[in-house]
Amino acid sequence: MQAKFHSESGFALGRHITLEYYDCASDVLFDKDRVEKVLLSAALESGATIISSSFHQFEPQGVSGVVIIAESHFTVHAWPEYDYAAVDIFTCADNIDLDKAVDSIKTQFSSRRVFISSDQNRGILTPGVKSCIPHSNEKVMERSTLPITWKKVFENSNPWGVSTSVDVYECSSDMIRDLDSIKQFVYGVCEMLGIEKIQNSPVVYYSQNETAAGFSMARSIETSAISGHFSHSTHTAYLDIFSCNTYEPRELAEFALSSFRGRHYRMQVALRQ
Repeated sequence: MQAKFHSESGFALGRHITLEYYDCASDVLFDKDRVEKVLLSAALESGATIISSSFHQFEPQGVSGVVIIAESHFTVHAWPEYDYAAVDIFTCADNIDLDKAVDSIKTQFSSRRVFISSDQNRGILTPGVKSCIPHSNEKVMERSTLPITWKKVFENSNPWGVSTSVDVYECSSDMIRDLDSIKQFVYGVCEMLGIEKIQNSPVVYYSQNETAAGFSMARSIETSAISGHFSHSTHTAYLDIFSCNTYEPRELAEFALSSFRGRHYRMQVALRQ
């Protein structure tokens, strides 16, 4: 798999994969020099340009290290007691052969199982897309970039629908307690999904216990569904959005962050085939 970053909606600055190597040869993982040799060899075989490397041997065992390449980096954390190594590769050049790197490490670690736990494009979504993140004094800072574009993923897999779960943390207490703010958020999501705005979307307040207290809403329209719970005790918005229309999950997450003046968020995306 070659590292590809460009799309019609913008471009990504790089590609980042994380790999889990199981059932490795423990004698290799015990030895800092051998682990370093494995990563250096994999970087060379992939076509990367090596700048430097730094590896550390922990006591009584364990190795961590990084190979700096002109195109970015290879890193590893090895647990010989579990015959396991975690590797991540970041590259900002499309001439790197990631398949060769993955296979080279697998062979040299004598790993019986390797799993690609994440594969992401990193970089710019589209110039001009803005979002807001509040500082501690509640002032708003504008950002003009988003960290990943999913357009190529959708084009390559052609899913029936896309499901996104977003948890927005440390929201403004006023915003998640305000019905109009919640309704305006739903209208904005509808616009992003390219569907008709939901009028009179039901929002219910739950107060049976302190932990669950907060507003909840759920609504299906056309081939899309929007639901959310806005917890007063945790100051968190828990959101789930599904649609058969193509949309950018991170753009949606950044919109939620801005709408409820959250400090950070976590997001999970599932393609429905």
